[in-house]
Amino acid sequence: MQIMSNTFTQTLTVTKDHIDEHNHVNNLVYLQWCLDVAQAHWDAYATAAIKANYVWYVVNHNINYKAAAFEGDLLEVQTVVKSVAGVRSTRAYKIVRPKDGKILIEATTLWCLMDAKTVRATAITDEIRNLFF
Repeated sequence: MQIMSNTFTQTLTVTKDHIDEHNHVNNLVYLQWCLDVAQAHWDAYATAAIKANYVWYVVNHNINYKAAAFEGDLLEVQTVVKSVAGVRSTRAYKIVRPKDGKILIEATTLWCLMDAKTVRATAITDEIRNLFF
């Protein structure tokens, strides 16, 4: 297993569409933001050839909800690849409200690398591993 660190961050503003019946961000929206930042991180570093040959599939998600976000809040969605071993990679997330430093969620996703053509699990190559240093 290799431990990595290279935090990738996106900022966003909570809109009315993110709000649920309790007047705060819906729990599923946080999950979508985690998936979106993971995809953006992959897209920012992976070459077109790598993306044509490999795809990531989710094995599981774990989310700890710590505080609520509300319409108009500016948020930072952070992700980092924490480990790579064999065909699997663990990615961590944190969503923070910068105005008060409050951590809203902490999450992890276990991903499995798949061959894009065969859709079979495939070992994470050094080329892919090195994208996230």
